[in-house]
Amino acid sequence: MRRSEAHAGRTEPHSVNRVSRWLASAVGLVLLAALAGAGPAAAAEKPYERGPLVVAENPYQRGPAAVAENPYQRGPDPTRDSVAASRGTFATASVKVPEGNGFTKGVIYYPTDTSQGTFGAIAFVPGYHGSWAALEWTGPWLASFGFVVIGFEAINPGDRDTARGTQLLAALDYLTGRSPVRGRIDPNRTAVIGHSMGGGGALSAASRRPSLKTAIGLAPAVFSTDMRTMRVPTLLMAGQNDGTVTPSYVKNFYDRIPGSTEKAYLELTGAGHGFPSWTPNSVMMRKVIPWFKIFVDNDARYSQFLCPLMDWTGIRAYQSTCPLLPGGPTPTHTR
Repeated sequence: MRRSEAHAGRTEPHSVNRVSRWLASAVGLVLLAALAGAGPAAAAEKPYERGPLVVAENPYQRGPAAVAENPYQRGPDPTRDSVAASRGTFATASVKVPEGNGFTKGVIYYPTDTSQGTFGAIAFVPGYHGSWAALEWTGPWLASFGFVVIGFEAINPGDRDTARGTQLLAALDYLTGRSPVRGRIDPNRTAVIGHSMGGGGALSAASRRPSLKTAIGLAPAVFSTDMRTMRVPTLLMAGQNDGTVTPSYVKNFYDRIPGSTEKAYLELTGAGHGFPSWTPNSVMMRKVIPWFKIFVDNDARYSQFLCPLMDWTGIRAYQSTCPLLPGGPTPTHTR
């Protein structure tokens, strides 16, 4: 915070004050004349002056310079309405995945556009005895915002979080290394998401592969992960009326994540344990899309939707390490 400074001193004689004021005025006029004649060159030398130089050096500035500096940015400038929409700007297609790749019953959703380079990859697994059919609506939604998504079911319906985490990593390895769309993917930008036991699996995968860009746990059931060691940016979501994975349970794991790791906690108003299977759940996706954009695409344009939270519709509680920009620890923002 800036502080005003007062200078104390003795009272000078009237004549000295008059001379001082005359000299100050003269010096001021000279300085103004010099600045007026300096022209564009002088403005360019000032780091705080608006103009081409500052735009080129500011990685968070919107516009052509920022696009050139972030090769992963995809799509037009986002708005509150565009983030809330059920489809982004990319047309999508899907392809089924055969069994035998470390997981089962998979589907890949991907943008059909090949003119903007490669896309980040996301693996999504449902919960205990859950089916991908209940979450299938999320695949085209995420892909239309510029991601390649693989959704699948666990090998055994009763697999716990560690096994699901292993299968999430296997799905990413297949997606980036052997899938028919591998050429559309940047293998260095991968992420995981899961619901319930699958959410615990996402956190397990992130704890074992710190190169992941982010992990999202939707009402996560966590049995094997020590969140105190988490280094991957993490978003945790809870439902207000969830009696299976309660908000206090989820918030406890959020609190354990180190302050040096980017994180956020969201509690959805009136939601039960099955909120990810609501078709469609725009409240959830309005937060998931910006989170993935920020951490998978390094796209700071989306920070405005989470820092501070722009749209509180359907949200009961929110806490995060705003400003949520990749690159290190930040102060905590709470409401």
